[in-house]
Amino acid sequence: MLRLRSLLVLCLSLVSFVLVSCGAPEAVAPPTYTPEKIAQIQLYATPIEGAREKMETLKTLISDQNWVDTRTFIHGPLGQLRQDMLGLARTLLPNDQPRASALAKEVFGHLERLDAAAKDRSLNLAGVQYREALEDLDAFLELIPQAS
Repeated sequence: MLRLRSLLVLCLSLVSFVLVSCGAPEAVAPPTYTPEKIAQIQLYATPIEGAREKMETLKTLISDQNWVDTRTFIHGPLGQLRQDMLGLARTLLPNDQPRASALAKEVFGHLERLDAAAKDRSLNLAGVQYREALEDLDAFLELIPQAS
């Protein structure tokens, strides 16, 4: 009886091994942007692109050393930028999400340091943080898919 049970277990193991090894996995297409998804992303990107255009005003305020208006501009018109960027980052493809989130956090970090530089009235530090924020914002905007 013991030999019969051992033989039966061996046969069942062999059959299950053959069935599992012969089954082919289904080919999964890589995720892509659908036209509807691109339209949704473009809708989320509109305020971010508007903030990019407003960065020229910030540049003027920094070059004029208008520190009060610089800080007000960062907290006012650019105050929603971080939330908009992180929201848009979550709608991108899974491969692009980590980079987009990191860039959003970098832009916000530069704006925080720019605010501190404006508080300290440091033209050099403000200029450096402005340029780095602009570079990271442009890199973020490059991740956004365009309608073809």
